[in-house]
Amino acid sequence: MTQPRRRVTRLVSLLALPATAALVLAGCSGSGGDTGSGDSGSFTFTFATSNNLESPYQTLANEYQAQHEGVTITTNPTPNDKYGETIRTQLQAGNASDVIQTTPGSGDARGIIPLAEAGFLEPLGDTAKSLIIPGSESVYTIDDKVYGQPLDFTIGAVVASLGTAKMKGLDSFPTTMSELTAACSSLQGQGASLLALAGAAGPNVGLTIQGISATRVYSSTPDWNQQRADGTVTFADSQGWKDTLQTFIDLKDAGCFQPGAEGGGFDAITNGLAQGTSVGSFIPSGAAVEISKAAPAEAEFAVEPFPAESGEPMVLGSSNYTLSINAKAKNKQAAQDFLEWMAEPAQQQRYYELSGELPVSAFDTLDLSGTIYAPVADLLKNKQYTPLPNNIWPNPSVYEALQVGGQGLLTGQTTIDQVLQSMDAAWGN
Repeated sequence: MTQPRRRVTRLVSLLALPATAALVLAGCSGSGGDTGSGDSGSFTFTFATSNNLESPYQTLANEYQAQHEGVTITTNPTPNDKYGETIRTQLQAGNASDVIQTTPGSGDARGIIPLAEAGFLEPLGDTAKSLIIPGSESVYTIDDKVYGQPLDFTIGAVVASLGTAKMKGLDSFPTTMSELTAACSSLQGQGASLLALAGAAGPNVGLTIQGISATRVYSSTPDWNQQRADGTVTFADSQGWKDTLQTFIDLKDAGCFQPGAEGGGFDAITNGLAQGTSVGSFIPSGAAVEISKAAPAEAEFAVEPFPAESGEPMVLGSSNYTLSINAKAKNKQAAQDFLEWMAEPAQQQRYYELSGELPVSAFDTLDLSGTIYAPVADLLKNKQYTPLPNNIWPNPSVYEALQVGGQGLLTGQTTIDQVLQSMDAAWGN
């Protein structure tokens, strides 16, 4: 079987210099404001982590220090399930790191828009602006000022070990719901599961449900979020959202998740996929690279679309991770220098190699055959993807309601109607 590292290396080799050089040559201007005080090139950096493997951010920070004599980067990896709450608390207390990992939009506690509106983030320059996917400017900017530098184009689907699937008797990942249900039953009988779920970690529950919503809500109504913003639809009255949550319950009832999924942490996903006790999980596409480091070569990971009930399949696809500078950073110039370095072609290619995420530009024109993205390549070319919904939602409370509600569905402590009503209430109108 093809080894995961070779699959990723093939993707990296596709990223020719012209595709990324234009992003840097578009212009490089520093962030506004005082450069602050502190050691000339040293700064602090906080990012989210979901397992005990070295994060791509840590690796790049180490490489930056090796290339820049005298620079010290103090990294603060923070558990993903507590990251949003932690970073907001630190920003409010005035002791957050100089550089922080953020997300586009308003729907997450680490979202750029609410943090910038609260005065916590420093405006960035032309380099960050040049990396924004055309048409998505609104989730990065306020009054034409950019507050987050995009890093990736992430696919939200099922990261699956095709090697594990074959060892468990599956020729391929299920493409219909009937095939999926049958696979869940077969695997359960072998003491395994089709999907690993970190049920105790709200972000994984939320991503799983959103991944399902791509086929139940957005495939038929791509502008559903705008309709919700206009007040012409609600979560509670949406058949698509009802079907999404019902599918989530159906997966639980069919034994598609591992036993005790409601109490599982992110280690349940890492261990399950690496050790072959679960075939796949709803996790960011790049996680396949991290997990492959702990898995045997024959695991053969791929990004697979979740089966649609009817019609054409669809996946989540958007730039989901950004870097921002703390408005109260002690060394803003050093932080800005790091972001400029991260935008250079060499570092862009290095980030893709380490993270496994697609490039933020030209992602739909690359030859993805032989990579982990081969199963979704046609979907990307045909634009059968939708942005991560919570990036578009108006505040973090909507996503928090989905996460908490989803956890309640796992334990039977809440109903579909209650979850959707709580999301409407969190929306605020």
